[in-house]
Amino acid sequence: MKKIFSLALLSVIIGCLSVNAQPRPADLTIKKGLTDAQLLTLVQKQTFHYFWDGAEPLSGLARERYHADGVYEQNDKDVIATGAAGFGFGAIVVGMQRGFITRKQGVERLTRQISFLEKAERFHGVWPHWMYNTGKVKPFGRNDDGGDLVETAYLAQGMLCVRQYLNKNNKTEKALAARIDKLWKGIEWDWYRNGGKDVLYWHWSPNIGWKMNFAVTGFNECMIMYIMAAASPTHTIPASVYHNGWARGGAIDTLVKPYGYDIRLKHNGAPGSVGSLFWAQYSYLGLNPKGLVDKYADYWQENRNNTLVNRAYCIDNPKKFKGYGEDNWGLTASYSVKGYAGHSPQEDLGVITPTAALSSYCYTPKESMKVIRHLYEDLGNKVWGQYGFYDAFSETDNWYPKRYLGIDQGPIVIMIENGRTGLLWNLFMSSPEVKAGLKKLGFKSPYLKK
Repeated sequence: MKKIFSLALLSVIIGCLSVNAQPRPADLTIKKGLTDAQLLTLVQKQTFHYFWDGAEPLSGLARERYHADGVYEQNDKDVIATGAAGFGFGAIVVGMQRGFITRKQGVERLTRQISFLEKAERFHGVWPHWMYNTGKVKPFGRNDDGGDLVETAYLAQGMLCVRQYLNKNNKTEKALAARIDKLWKGIEWDWYRNGGKDVLYWHWSPNIGWKMNFAVTGFNECMIMYIMAAASPTHTIPASVYHNGWARGGAIDTLVKPYGYDIRLKHNGAPGSVGSLFWAQYSYLGLNPKGLVDKYADYWQENRNNTLVNRAYCIDNPKKFKGYGEDNWGLTASYSVKGYAGHSPQEDLGVITPTAALSSYCYTPKESMKVIRHLYEDLGNKVWGQYGFYDAFSETDNWYPKRYLGIDQGPIVIMIENGRTGLLWNLFMSSPEVKAGLKKLGFKSPYLKK
């Protein structure tokens, strides 16, 4: 019995060691003359490793951040980020599909991740924003020590992509898909209506209840939360929650034309213009905006125009920051010269965030490719490291921090893949619950005809 226990323990230890606490040795030599396809694959593969050997060692899930310079302002080097973990699910699917890892390796890692999530703290089925590697919640703020419905929506989006990718004819993969299904069905989206209101609330805590009082209305990065809630087969919401809450009874509708591009959705906090580019990305890692239309917008056109406005603003460069142009654009939430900022045309601090243009590849392939090539070939190791492009930089301030954020790295791998093959879009949209949820909310999509 002792021998069996020792072998089992050794197996766990070896499994944990396979997720390196230190970055893998990486060839950081800049290779000029790569084709577009070669460069895209290189960027995807290098960035994928943030979620593979850069993951938190015990859970195998995505860290909130990784600083190659070794300097952390908070004691959070090994803190797990729920949203980034969801993005990591998609990144691992891409890794298996493109041969960055074997399918067996991918399934083993996914199994470890799901095992962790099964035991981690949940609040009416909802995970917190941050977790320690014990599975206990790490408060995101003084009044944010419970469930985070938005981050959980990102996690669930990734889990459904994995579930759909797994082979139902393989016993191991089928069993894993069933475990994912159980976690998905355990998320109590309806609880987060705060007593049956016609809107979803971002946070709930057993300690302070609804004190955060954050009713989520659109338009911003949170649309996927309403889609997932409507799609739930066990804890669904009526369509009125979407239309009266998210769409604010129709008040989400607008028509402005920054730089000549139609914007039909009123962006929260950005009247008359557009917000950060992650608003056009996080909800659409699985949710395919191509042909996705409801009575408020055509989401492909809306997201593409949002991206083109962001690009046009950087080319216009009204504040005359150094480096901005056709090959160097992209404003989104990220590290900033002084802390963290939600960079946008309304909050332009001279900081370019690579994920902004790179994760827009599916919307603007030619325009984004110019940025990718410029960053890699011209700025090179100033902005390129062992896990792909660093989070942000400013040529104006000569600021090139060697730091990564998981929630910024994930969309790079996924949205480039969606632009190339539609992989994650096709997986997510194949979910029967997603189709049912979209129909309930009045959406049209090519997938609803299949």
